[in-house]
Amino acid sequence: MNETVTLALAWLAGGLLGAFFFGGLWWTVRKGVSAEKPARWFLGSLLLRMSIAMAGLYFVSNRHLDRLLVCLLGFFIARLVVARLTRETKQTPCLTGTARHAP
Repeated sequence: MNETVTLALAWLAGGLLGAFFFGGLWWTVRKGVSAEKPARWFLGSLLLRMSIAMAGLYFVSNRHLDRLLVCLLGFFIARLVVARLTRETKQTPCLTGTARHAP
């Protein structure tokens, strides 16, 4: 296969792995904060997300450093995209002038 196509597929796979990892993290935080036993949610999610991400990186790289680096680039670009998409839109008021107290 052409090297450019291989690297493009590695970048796409990294993006998908990153979207799964960081999207799963966002979902876990939203679900875990209201759970009765949040430690189980966070630990289980961490183990699942890390296992899938590490296995995916291993199989995509296939012992080629250039594929691994391009896959990691896609992974971290997905981090930026997920962070941008899941950002809260509610702005906090500026605390100039008067002191505010916690509710």
